[in-house]
Parts: sequence; C-alpha cells; structure tokens
Amino acid sequence: MGSYESGTILFGLPSLIAIVTFTARGYRLLYQTRNYASKKGRAYNRILYVASMTCLAVACAALVARLVQLNQGSSAPAAALFGGFTLLVSWILALGLNYLELGYKFRSSTYLFTFYGVNIVASLIHIRTLHDTGLSGQGQFASFCVFFGAAIIALVIEAWPRRQQQEHQDNKDEKEKKKLTAYEQANMCSRLCFYYMQDMFSTGFRRPLLDGDIADQMPQHLRTQHSFTLLSQMWEQHKQKRRAKGKTPNLMLLSLRAFGPKLLPVTLISLTQSVLEYSQVLLLGVLLDYITTSTSAAKEARPPSEYGIILAVALFLSTFLATLANGQFFQGSYVLGIELRTALTGLIYQKSLVLSPGARQRSTVGEISNHMSVDTERIGFAVTAFPMSVSSAFEIVLAIYLLYTRLGPSSLTSVGVIIMIIPMQGLMAKVVNKAKDRKLEAMDNRVRILTEVLSSIKTVKMYSWENAFRKRVARFRTEEIKYLRHMGVAFAFMCIMYSSLPLIMSLLTFVIYSYFGGPGGTQGTISAQLIFVTVTLFARLAQPLGRLSGMTSSLIALNVAYKRIQGLLLEEELDQDQIDYRDKDNSGDSDGRDKVALEIQDGVFAWTSMRDEQLRKEKSEKEAEKKMKVANDALTTTTELSSSSTESSHTPTLQETTTVGSIMTISSTDVSPQEQPTQATITEPLPTLTNINLTVPHGSLTAVVGRVGQGKSSLMSALIGEMYKRQGQVIVSGSVAYVSQVAWILNGSLRDNILFGAPFDQSKYDRIVESAGLLPDIRVLPAGDATEIGERGINLSGGQKQRVALARAAYQDADVYLLDDPLSAVDAHVDQHLWERLIGPDGLLKDKTRVLVTHGIHHLSEANQILVMKGGEVAESGTYEDLMVAGKDFYQLIADYAVQEKKQEEESEEVLGGEITAAVGPKAVGEGLKAGTDVTVVEADVKAVATTMNDAGEDDAQLILAEEAAQSKVGWPLLKAYFKSASYLYSFLSFFIHILSQASQIGVNVWLQHWSSRSEASQRDSVPLFLGVYATLVLCYMVSDIGVNLIIFVGAGIRSSRLLHDRLADKILRLPMSFFDTTPVGRIVNRFSTDMDNLDSELPNNVTDVYYFLAIVLGTIIVISFNLPIFLALVPFLLFFYFWIQVYYMRTSRALKRIHMISKSPLYQHFAETLAGVSTIRAMRCHPRFSADNARKSDKSANAYWAYMTANRWLSIRLEFLGAVIVLATALLCVWKMEQLGPGGAGLALSYSLTVTFHITYLVTSLSSLQNQLVSVDRILEYCEKKPEAPLTIAEMEAEKLPVAPDFQSSLDESDDGGQWKEGSIVFKNYSTRYREGMELVIKNLSVRVEGGEKVGIVGRTGAGKSSLTLALFRLVEAANSHFAKASYNTPDHDVAAAAVAKVLPTSDTENIALEDLEAVEVEEDGGSIEIDGIDISTIGLHDLRHRIAIIPQDPTLFAGSVRENLDPFDEQTDAELWTALERAHLKTHISSLSGGLSHEVSQGGENFSVGQRSLICLARALLRKTKILILDEATAAVDMETDELIQKTIRSEFADRTVLTIAHRIKTVMDSDKILVLDQGRMKEFASPRELLRKKESLFYQLAEQAGEVSKGDNEWEGEKDEDL
Repeated sequence: MGSYESGTILFGLPSLIAIVTFTARGYRLLYQTRNYASKKGRAYNRILYVASMTCLAVACAALVARLVQLNQGSSAPAAALFGGFTLLVSWILALGLNYLELGYKFRSSTYLFTFYGVNIVASLIHIRTLHDTGLSGQGQFASFCVFFGAAIIALVIEAWPRRQQQEHQDNKDEKEKKKLTAYEQANMCSRLCFYYMQDMFSTGFRRPLLDGDIADQMPQHLRTQHSFTLLSQMWEQHKQKRRAKGKTPNLMLLSLRAFGPKLLPVTLISLTQSVLEYSQVLLLGVLLDYITTSTSAAKEARPPSEYGIILAVALFLSTFLATLANGQFFQGSYVLGIELRTALTGLIYQKSLVLSPGARQRSTVGEISNHMSVDTERIGFAVTAFPMSVSSAFEIVLAIYLLYTRLGPSSLTSVGVIIMIIPMQGLMAKVVNKAKDRKLEAMDNRVRILTEVLSSIKTVKMYSWENAFRKRVARFRTEEIKYLRHMGVAFAFMCIMYSSLPLIMSLLTFVIYSYFGGPGGTQGTISAQLIFVTVTLFARLAQPLGRLSGMTSSLIALNVAYKRIQGLLLEEELDQDQIDYRDKDNSGDSDGRDKVALEIQDGVFAWTSMRDEQLRKEKSEKEAEKKMKVANDALTTTTELSSSSTESSHTPTLQETTTVGSIMTISSTDVSPQEQPTQATITEPLPTLTNINLTVPHGSLTAVVGRVGQGKSSLMSALIGEMYKRQGQVIVSGSVAYVSQVAWILNGSLRDNILFGAPFDQSKYDRIVESAGLLPDIRVLPAGDATEIGERGINLSGGQKQRVALARAAYQDADVYLLDDPLSAVDAHVDQHLWERLIGPDGLLKDKTRVLVTHGIHHLSEANQILVMKGGEVAESGTYEDLMVAGKDFYQLIADYAVQEKKQEEESEEVLGGEITAAVGPKAVGEGLKAGTDVTVVEADVKAVATTMNDAGEDDAQLILAEEAAQSKVGWPLLKAYFKSASYLYSFLSFFIHILSQASQIGVNVWLQHWSSRSEASQRDSVPLFLGVYATLVLCYMVSDIGVNLIIFVGAGIRSSRLLHDRLADKILRLPMSFFDTTPVGRIVNRFSTDMDNLDSELPNNVTDVYYFLAIVLGTIIVISFNLPIFLALVPFLLFFYFWIQVYYMRTSRALKRIHMISKSPLYQHFAETLAGVSTIRAMRCHPRFSADNARKSDKSANAYWAYMTANRWLSIRLEFLGAVIVLATALLCVWKMEQLGPGGAGLALSYSLTVTFHITYLVTSLSSLQNQLVSVDRILEYCEKKPEAPLTIAEMEAEKLPVAPDFQSSLDESDDGGQWKEGSIVFKNYSTRYREGMELVIKNLSVRVEGGEKVGIVGRTGAGKSSLTLALFRLVEAANSHFAKASYNTPDHDVAAAAVAKVLPTSDTENIALEDLEAVEVEEDGGSIEIDGIDISTIGLHDLRHRIAIIPQDPTLFAGSVRENLDPFDEQTDAELWTALERAHLKTHISSLSGGLSHEVSQGGENFSVGQRSLICLARALLRKTKILILDEATAAVDMETDELIQKTIRSEFADRTVLTIAHRIKTVMDSDKILVLDQGRMKEFASPRELLRKKESLFYQLAEQAGEVSKGDNEWEGEKDEDL
C-alpha cells in the first residue's frame, strides 16, 4: 500500500468521525451554557489556554501548507487530497472546540485528548511509511513533521493538570455554587492513571489523614440524592405494574433495568482487557519463534535484532494497556456498586419509616440493620460479577480456540476437564451459599440479641443476667462457626479448581498429545514454544474458570441479598390515609360549632391486622390441639396409675377442670403448667380499641385517665396513625407534636434535641426552656445547652429526658399536642411547675389543643374535658363536674384517691423547686411569680447561663467523643496477636506448605523445560517416565494446596475468630457502666458485626493470598534469576520501588480504611435512633429531614469507601506498571542472551515474567488488604484489653488476691438459691461516688443506716441523686477514689480522641494524658463504703451482691423472647411459680389471655406491652427472686393510682419482712414508709419518719408533700389519721 493510500485510511475516517463529534459537542456546549457563559476557565488557565491555541494554530497552518504542496504535486491522487482536507477541517474544529471547552468547562477535554492521541499514533505510522517509500525529502514531509510536533505538544498541554477552580454552577436554575472535586477536574490521562488522588496521598504521607481531607471527593452522580431518587421512582412504578398483573415485584431485575446501561461500558472495558491479556500470549509465541529461529538458523538467515526489540516493546505495551483497562474496569464496577448501595440504603431507610405495627414485629431492628449493613454491601461487591461473567465466558472460548490451533484435537481434553469441573463448581457454590445463608441467619439473631442487651445493659447488670444472655449469644455463635467450617471445607476443595486446574489440564492434555498429538494420531513432538505458550494459555484459562465459582457464589449471594431486602420492601406499610389531616383554618363545622382539632367517629383500632390475626388463630388452634392431646395423654396415664394403686384416689379429667379468669387450670399437680391449655389459644383476639367516639375542640385541654392496660397509650397511637384502623374516621386539624410515654432522646446537644431541626429563636427558646423547668439543668451541665446528650439520653435522668421531650414538642409550635403521660417521670414540684408554666390553662401552650394522658388526678379539675378509658373503650367523657355528678368509675377514682380538700390560699409564695431557686434565688422567684415578670427574669438568666457556658469549651460539651481514625501503625505486634489467636503452629505450617506447593509447581515447569530440550527420539522413548514424574509433581501440588487451605480456613481462621469473639463478648458484658455511658451502642455492635465478619471471612482469605502470592513471587524471582543471572542486578531496584510504593500507599490506605469503617457507625446509629423514635417522627411528620440526615451520613460513608477503593486502584496501576517494566526487562534480556538461554530457558523466564505483574500486584494489594483488615483485629483487641468492673464472685476475687469478706457465708440464710441476706440491713458510711472518674460527685458523704425489714422512702428533686443511690447499691458505680473505681477506669477508644489530643499529640501519649488528668482531679481520700448485714459490698463479687437484691427499675425493660424467658432467663423456676408471681403482680389474667400464655412472644423492647404492664412484669421478677432487699426506682411512675395501690399492697404483703427502698415521685407512695430519706444535690438533708418530718414545716419533705397535696388537712389531722393507720 502506498503512502497516499495509507494516509487516507489513517486520517480520513478518524477525521470524519472527529468532525461529526466536534460539531455535536460544540453545539451542546453553546446551547447548554450560553445563559451562564463565563471566562473563568480561560482566566484560571491563561498560560495553558494561550499555549494550546498556539499549537492548534501551528498545526492548522502546517496542514494548510501540506495540502498546498500536495495540490501542487502532479502525483498526489484525489484520495490523498481528501484525507488532507478532512484532517485540516477536523483540526480547525478542534481549535474552536478548545476555545469552548476552556471557557465553559473545568477540566481538559476528553474529546480533544483522544483526538490528539489518535492523530499522533496515525502520524507515527504515516511518517514511517513516507520514510520507507522515499518521500522524506519532499516539502510536504517537512510540513507533516511540523504538524506532528504540534500535535505532541498539544497532547502534553491537554494532559497537563488544570489550575483547580473552587466552584462551578451546575445549571442555570441553581444559584448555589458547589465545590469541585479532584475527580471532576481531572483530565482523561489523570483518570486513567488515577493521578487525581495524588494530592491526597501526598497529604497522607506527610501526616495522618483526617476526615476533612477526603470530604466530598466522590462524584456528584454517586450521591444518594441521585441514585435513590432514580431507584425509588422506578420501584413504585414497578410495584404498581407487577401487582396489577398479579405478579410479585422483582427488585433485582428492576435494579438491572435502572443501572444496567452503566454496566455496558464496564463490560466492554472488561472484554478489551481480555483481548489485551491474550495478545500477550500470542506475542510470547511470536517472540519464542523469533528466538528459536535466531538460535537455530545461520547468521545471514537470522531476523534482525530490531524485530526482537519491537516484539519486546509490543509485549510491554500490551501489558501496560491491559493494566489501564483493568483499573478502569474495577473502578467502574465499584462506582456502580456504590450507586446501588446508596440507593438501596435510602430505600431501606424510607421503608423503615412507614412500616406497619405488624411489619415492625416481624422485622426487628437487628434484621433491618443487617439489611442496611450486610446485604447492601454484598450487593455492592457482587456487581463486578455481571461484567466479569461475560468476559470470563469470552476468555474461555478464546483460550480453547488458541489451544486448538496449537494442539489440535488434544486440546479438547481441557474442554472435558472444564465440563467436569463446572458441575462440581456449581455443587460447591450451592453448598457454600447454603452455609452462608444459614450463617447470615445466625448472625442476624446474634446481632439482634447483642443490640438488645447492649441497649439495656444497665438492666442486665442489675439482674445479673450477663451469663444468661452470654449463653444465648454463644448458641448462635456456635451455629455460625459450624457453617463457617462447612464453608471452609468447601472452599478448600474449590481452590483446586483455581490453583491446581492449569496443572491438571496441562497434564491430561500433554498425556493425550504425547501419545496421539502427531500427524495421523502418532506421538506428538514437544517444543519449548509449544510447551510454554500452552502452559501460559492454561494459566490464563484457569483464571476465568477459577472465577466461575466466585462469580456463581457472588451472584447467588446477590440474589439472596436482594430477596432479603425485597422481603422488607414488600412488607405492609401504614395506611397514610387512615387519618384525615386537615388545615386548621378549615376545621370548623358549618353549623357554627367551635372548631374541632381532633375527632374520632365510631373508631375501632387494633395492633394486628386481620390477616395476621387469622394466621395467628390458625397457628394457635394447632398448638391448642397438640397441647390438648398431650394433656389427655398425661391424664389418662395418671388415671391408670392411680386406679391400680388406690381406688379411693381420684384424678380429675379434662371435663373436671376449672376456669379461673381466662386461664384453664387442672386440679392435679401431675400435669405441668406448660401443658395447661388456655382459652386464649382458641379464641380470636379482639381489637384493642372499640367504639371510640370523641371530639376535641381547638385550644382545649383533654385529660385521658384509666387503669393500666385499658388503652390510654393505644388511643394516642390511634390519633397519630400507629394502629390499624378497622373502622371509623379520624380527623386531625393542624400540625401535631407528640411526646411518647418513654421519652425519645437523640444523640446530640441539648439544644439540638429541643430545636429538632427548627430554626433557632433566642426569645422563644428562652421561654420554652424556662417553662419546661430546664434552666437549672442547663446551669449544672458541663457546657450548658451545648452539652452532648448520650445515646438514649444516657446522661439525663428520667425526669430530665421527659422535660427535654416536652420542650422539643413546645418548640415546634404545633396546633395539637399529644402528651402520653409525660408527668409520671417528674417530681411533684416539677409536675406543678410544668402544669402551671407549660401544659395547664395558664401555661405556655394554653392556646393549643392538648390531649394529656395522666395517672395523676390533682390536675383533672382544670381540664376542659376528661376521657375515662376502660376495656379499650371510652367509658365516660365530660367535664370534671359532670363526671363527678354521674357517680360512676371516675367518681369512684376521685373518691378513693383524691386529696380531701385543697388549700384555699394562693400558693404564689410557694417555692416551686430548688432548681429554679438555685438559678435566680428564692426572693426573685417569689416576686416574679407575683408580678408576672418571671419570664423576663428567667430569659435574662438563660442568656447569662449561655454566655457562661460558651467558655466551657467543646471538651466539656462532648460526652460521646467522635470516632476518629487512630494514628497507630498496624504492624508486627498486631499481626503477632492474630497469629497467636490462630495458633503459631497453624501459622508456620501453612506458610511452610505454601513453599512446598510452590516448589512443586516450579518443579513441574523445570521438568517441562527439561523435556522440551530433549531430542524428538529421546522424547518418544521416555514418555512414561516424563509423564510419571509430571503427574507426581502435580499430585504433590494438589495435596499441599488442599491441606494448606484446610489448615487456614477450617483450623486457624475459625480458631482465631472463635477466640476473639468469645473474648470480646465476655469483656463487653463485664465492662463498667461508665464505658456504656460514653460509647454508642452502634459503635460496639460494629465490632460484633462488620469487624467480626472480617475476621470470619476476609482475614483468612487475605492470609491465604499473602502466603500464596509471596511464595509465587519468590519462586518467580528465583526462576528468572536462575535463567538470567543479570536480572539479579534489577532485583534490588525493583524491591526498593515496590517497598517504597507500598509504604507510601499504606500510610494513606490505613487511614482511609479506618475512616471508612468509622463512617459506618454514625449511619447505623442514626438508623437505630430513627427506629426507636419512628412514632414521634411520623407523628410530627418530620421524616423528610431525617431522610436527608440519613442521605448525608450514607454519602459520607460512601465517600470514604470510594476514596479507599480509588486508592487501591492508584496502587494497582503503579504496581502493574512496574510489572510491565519487569516484562520489558525480561524480554529484552532474553533477546540479548538468547544464545545462552535457548528457547526453553527463554520460554521459562518469559512465562513467569508475564504472570509476575499479576502476582506482584496482588501480593502488595494482599499485604495492604491484610493490614487494613487487621484494623478489625485492632478494634476488637482494643475492647478486649479494656479494664472490666469488679470480679463477679468471691472465688474470682480470691484468685486475683483481692481483699474479701471472710464471714460472707455466715451472713446468709440457708435458702435454696445460694442463700439470701439474713437481715437485709444497709449502712452507708460516709459514702461518695461519681459516674466516671474526673466528674463531679453525685453522692456526697452520705451516712445512713437502714435496719433490716425497714421500709424507706427516698425523695428529692430531679438530679438530687436518688437513682444514683440505686446504682451505688448495685455497684454500677463504685465508691469515689476506691480501688475498683480506679481499676475499672478506661481511657477513650483508640479510635476516639478529643480534638486537641488527636491533632496535636501522637496516640501513644493519649493514655498518659488521660491518667495525668485523672491524677489531677481533687477527690476525697476515702469514698466511704456500703455495708449489708455488716458486710462491705466491695469485698464480695458483683453477682454475689446483685443476685441478692431485687429491683423494679425506673425504665422497665423487656427482651425479645417469651414471657417465660423474661421472667426466668436461667430456667430456674417452675411454671406454677411463674403463674403465682404473675397473679401476685396482677398480670395473670392478662398473660393468660394472650396466645401461648407464658410462651407468648415479647416483641423487641417489649413494644407489645404497655409501660405499666412492663413494670408489673418487673414486679413479678422481683417476687420470683425472694431477696431480702427490694429497690423500687420510681417503679409505679407509669401506672395509674389504683394499680399503684395494688402494687403497694403486694409489696406490703409479700415483702413485709424485707428491706424496701422506694424512690418515688408520688409522695403518697412513700407516706407509709418507716422512714424518709431526703436527698438534695447528692447530700442527705433529712432522714426520719414521715410523721416526724411533717411536724417540721421548714423541712424539705414537708414542702414536697405540701406541693403534692398530701398535707392539705393540716399537720394535726394528718398525724391523727396516721396514728389510726398505724
């Protein structure tokens, strides 16, 4: 072909494509950007702009000159002129496009970059053609050379990094400007090489990376806003279409449809990579042919040496281009995985906000969290399986074709092996995925239990239930380990299909070829070229075959994950239309009646849907039939035995049973209570609320009263749409604010909890804070209202939490306020303050509609309307006077429990509380209340407090420190710790066997080289010998391969995972409460979920990879160096570069890995908080804001993951480039030393060099990944090494040589449960304590003696230290400055540091600083002691103590499981004893009415029981323990007065001879106590009998009783009544 024709082909077609592309691109830029065109791009890059335009102008001028010269020449054909003309036009258009791109865009043009590159390659070929055809002397050649130089300079300029612009405007409608990311400004060259990450690596090398260094690096299209919006819209449309056709929606297919188009370019890149990799094999064959010819032919017949160099360079280029393609393939796959993950996370979060009550019972918090954490991650990782499956199929077909061209029909042997292997892979994948599903199920249960336990850890410790829950966790963990072992065995055999497959295929193929591969079925001849090309092809073929199992597993796991998420997304949702929300202004009736705020007409509501009830009924009927049969069999057996022994004895039959309440009991004790059939098992559950009709006018105050379990809270739930509405209509006019019975507090500052997303208004904020009685609390908090409130409000008392919730509701300025018993958690004086200043007729909310559930009756006379709930119906409704006149249930309630008469005088001078008094002084408060100017006074004080607290600093404000990436290195000590947990023997043995297996593999190739070097005759004579040795070496390799994988996956990996999990679980349950006060549950659960999953699955894989690739790389260097000794000169340089890159990379990679792992915790924590407060979120209709918060946290986590994965690509590109350099060096050395090497030696060295790129890259990547995965070990060991609380038993204390009580056993009685205290006397001796070391004392110098059997009431204002006293008795806090207080002190997590320490000092100094701070704290020399029956409780074990104290806690907690498990987790009591306890706790009737009775399932957190019922279950627990000491920590705050009285009667009768400490808000509850302990600011103010204290009007107890209305008759009258009662 002539120079003109080649020029036409090389330039004509590309130029035509460029003309069309440039025209379209230019039109798009002008059309889309003309309204906001800017010269910023050219101004920012003025030098590059001028240089690029100059180069383009020079190129155009050179092309014009060349075209003129061609036209002047007579020999130039029309085709050459056409090619030259189209080339000129394309460059003129490039000139214009360059102007537009620099003006409107913020990065160099991919179009121009590609255009320049294509022109340079075409120009090189054309210049060579011109030179060969003798046209180099013409003028047009000089012009073309000028054009060529201009094109090279233009390419360099286009590839040169632009000066970064800080902002850009996305479109004309967006006025806000966004900061550009490094990726968005990177040109094509930078993106191909990932150079845009260089600044981050430079920063990470100089200093540890911080979270802010990688903020917003992720491209905009990966953010949740884009991906979630796309998928959610398509999902809703998809659901409607599929359901219309009667089909089930398919989330996986929909995801493919939504994101499938983005898979196409990724798949094409993967196919390109495959072509480039197999071109290396072809080039290897050509190079070996060249070497064979050069070494065997005469000198004059040898090909030129330049040809060999060209082949070596071509081999290098194909390797390097494959590297670029590989980087883009994985980057594209990971990016697509991130899009899917963010979209699915958003879908799961949105779904969790609208789940119905039934769906919430079926989907626990742990399960939904696993969907978000585990399933979405598995889907993100598995995305690569789709394009990889296409390229793998292509590679298999291509490899078989190339093998057939060399070996003929003998190559079909490999096809047979493949056909045999694929079903085996499918079988193994099925086994692995079945085991994986079971493991995931067990992990779900384990994480669920752990989440529940950690959320209620205080209750667990008080009840000494750590061991019971530890056994539950161990049961599920054992199940996980079992399936991990199954997966390990299957994986060990699956590895044969990857690592041993090339050897097996080559062995069988060479056997067939040796005997039948020649012409006509004769013996084949083995040559070096044939052997090493074939072996390399088999090695290439093994890669897609080995990926088949992984891809199959990934696709199956993908399907399983999608089905799990789909199951959640298809769960039942709340009916958004069951409440008719109306505008407040349009709520009045046409007949002129007052405007109605709330209205229910003929309402029927239930917690279960009709479908669920039907399923439950069918299940219950089956269980009832089964139990009936068991009971009949037992009775028949008993009757026969009784008749045969004694005729006079009579055994009742089933017909003779009696019904008590709603539970059927059998008179005989021979039938266990488990077998007693209940009526509830065969009756259909009734709706919770029926016949509800109510109307609440705007601006009115409606009180809802009734006994426990009568439907008060359910009525509130019905009003906010949290129940199934089976009938009727619910109308709500205006916005709603809701305060739940259990206050919901977010982890954030106090101010953020109150604002709840609303804009800050100082004046409004001050009024609300004062009205909610929070001013004194703000004053005592370390940083005022900027103080961080811990997870679940851990550092607030119950009353404080409730007042924060009230303040939050008030700040929303809603039209309707639904208040579910918020006054039960506060003291009497605070109750009065909240009523007068916030809720009551003269309070801040006086013009708002208020519906208040309450058990207190002292405010009812001021309510506009009262609803009396009974049996799920509104039994009575009306005003206070009307209901009293009616003389029904309400009248009886008032008659029994109301105050006899009220004080007539105004209480204006009454001190409303020590809290407000402490803030502004008693005189100011009194005068302010009289004058009505108190708000102004307090507003000024709030501002003063805020001003003062601003100086406290961020450290004081922070309770839960932000989790930051630790700066410590992950080095040999951590690896040693992991190897120790895995066993040193296993660790050494596995590496040694890897070396043996690699020696076997090298032996195979050396033996093949030896075989190929023999003459043809010698080969034919010794075929059996050669094949026998070959087969032996292959067998050795296979056996060692299976053995080493079994050791690692079944032995070492599981051993390490099991030991570390057990250590972590044991230690976490033994850590002191101070740890849980400052550590979010999500952070701890992350150790048990993500980190433990890494130990289970990822770490063994990484260790295997490191061993495997290290052995291969060592073997490769040995083989190449043996054949090419000069190569040893390059080894030090290569090792230096590899080591330097690895060190340079690891500094950044470790930080990125930690940042990524840390970024997950806020996401999971926010999700858990959302699920806990979903009722409040839905009622206040603020879910858009919470969804936006979730999107921000999801984006932050995705951004960290993107940075980490892109950093991996940065490393791979550079490592693989060095690998390509090794290929080039080896090829050039082989060409240079081909005489000494020969074809066999060259083939051996080259075949190893071609794979060394892959192996070295994966070695360094595996090492980096191992170090990153060891972060999980570090995080787990960090918690394992924390200091626990005191020993559990005396035996443990003796083992640790701690002082113990020698006469402990003599102080106990001889009861069956290990002995209880004989007397139960309690003595506080100058006792002081604090929640954590370094904090203020909460109990100060308390000295009190409580005699055995005494009933002591403990009262005091909020924050006085009442609940702290309970913690001290249970030793949840230790005496100040005591041995155990110091011994259990833990420094912050390695991942947690105060900003000053983290940024200024190295991590190693953190603990020293913490200890110095601790030593600097001024504390009393002796924190005193607590003695029970003369025994210092610090000298006995925690379980020895806690097991002998019963408590009904302030926050009654139930756990998921049966009622039986909640009462008796150790299974120590009989069912008869459990029923007796429930009867005494007034719960027998209710529990027996439930399906299953004692086996009835309690939902997570006890959500299917009211708070009052939970308190009664806690009472039943206390009754079962039979201890000498009972503590009631505000136990009856959530129950009505009547139930409170029943509980008190039970306590008086059942605990008559026991010591009872009662902490109560209701003064009436403790009025019959023997003594009253009054606390104030942690100190004892008064301690005497109620009669004695009430005689002193100046006493604090008298003031509290007076405010509660308990002394309204006067002292003498009360005393007389008290004397009569006594």
